[in-house]
Amino acid sequence: MAQKPGIPKGTRDFSPVEMARRNYIFDTIKRNFRLFGYKQIETPSMENLSTLMGKYGEEGDKLLFKIQNSGDFLKSCDDQELLCRNLLRLTNKMCEKGLRYDLTVPFARYVVQHRNDLVLPFKRYQIQPVWRADRPQKGRYREFYQCDADIVGSDSLLNEVDLLLLTDKNFSDLGINVCIHVNNRKILTGIAEVIGEADRLIDITVAIDKIDKIGLDNVNVELREKGLGEGAVNALRPILELSGSNDEKLAVMSEILKDSETGMKGIEELREVIGAVGRLGIKSEIRLDISLARGLNYYTGTIIEVKARDVAIGSISGGGRYDNLTGVFGMPGLSGVGISYGADRIYDVMLQLDLFPEDLGQTVKVMFVNFGTREAEQSMLYIKALREHGVPAQLYPDNAKMKKQMSAADSDNVPYVAFVGESELGKDAIVLKDMKSGEQTVVSLADLIGRLSCPCAAE
Repeated sequence: MAQKPGIPKGTRDFSPVEMARRNYIFDTIKRNFRLFGYKQIETPSMENLSTLMGKYGEEGDKLLFKIQNSGDFLKSCDDQELLCRNLLRLTNKMCEKGLRYDLTVPFARYVVQHRNDLVLPFKRYQIQPVWRADRPQKGRYREFYQCDADIVGSDSLLNEVDLLLLTDKNFSDLGINVCIHVNNRKILTGIAEVIGEADRLIDITVAIDKIDKIGLDNVNVELREKGLGEGAVNALRPILELSGSNDEKLAVMSEILKDSETGMKGIEELREVIGAVGRLGIKSEIRLDISLARGLNYYTGTIIEVKARDVAIGSISGGGRYDNLTGVFGMPGLSGVGISYGADRIYDVMLQLDLFPEDLGQTVKVMFVNFGTREAEQSMLYIKALREHGVPAQLYPDNAKMKKQMSAADSDNVPYVAFVGESELGKDAIVLKDMKSGEQTVVSLADLIGRLSCPCAAE
């Protein structure tokens, strides 16, 4: 007996209805990307491991899917190397490429590789899948789509403001009530300095990035395991538990970080960004979150994370400022800021909250019933004319029983069914049935085109 086929854990098939919903998300975000002046690019699914490794921190590197070299990759390995079973060394010989972990590092590579063709500042958007060898769970997949927008070649904080306005626009259009959390990596650097652990910034940010998942107590356990002293851990706790309005938090942090030049620079940048967004006005709440770290190592300034208010799920969007990501590719000093929208988590949120329009699965406005060869041929002429006017139309392919044909139209949520029977042949007459009301009327082809071309026809 043949083995039942399946797909890898953490991946999914998508039905026509699911694709219609996903495209609704993609189309909404893409429309706003263009509205805000971003230009689309695409990069390969696979990158050289030399491009990817070392850009996501130690934990991120572990989640890279590596692609085995073709051919006899063990030929270059001697018996001693095989017996030692050093996975890292063997992997370096077996794999030269990997699936992209995100879209930001490939974008940095793209900028450096095409530097002579770009006019800076350059605003790009990219909607493509990424892969992470993570443990699959609710809201977390091994293959998922990201929708990224980035601006490179400008240090202006107006870019952060623009990204926050874009984010508010996207989630407002999708109907999702969100809270936009913001922080600044310079503030985190300042915190590490004032608690006496300046050389452990990465350990601190990687740990506190897990607060939502494991809680502050477990974060403190991890910090102690990383070597932070008890005094530093105790000094950090009230900072991470800081509450109040954004202005109140900034005032407290200004006092705490008064002896850190870097930390005070972060305070100044956040004041400017939060203040500008407040004066412009948005629907979403902007919340200063000192515990927000965004564990990826390349962030250097403002960091952003978006959470849905009405659904218990992780962040659905995130990003920030990176001042020297292209430096690792030989192009130092090029600043950038970007944001990434997790389409799959957005989908889960919208599904739980029933935010998708009801008619998304509707691909055909009118289905013609098949009464036989002559009637089908006449119907196809009408269908051709309808399609030329932008009206999705189709003929049921088989001369099946009426009940079966009508059931198919009903299952596909087709709003209108057209009948061209023997009595309509040779005449400019079509019997049109409204599937919602059950009303039937006789119309001409011109009337049918006019009626179904109207946006309100399928309401």
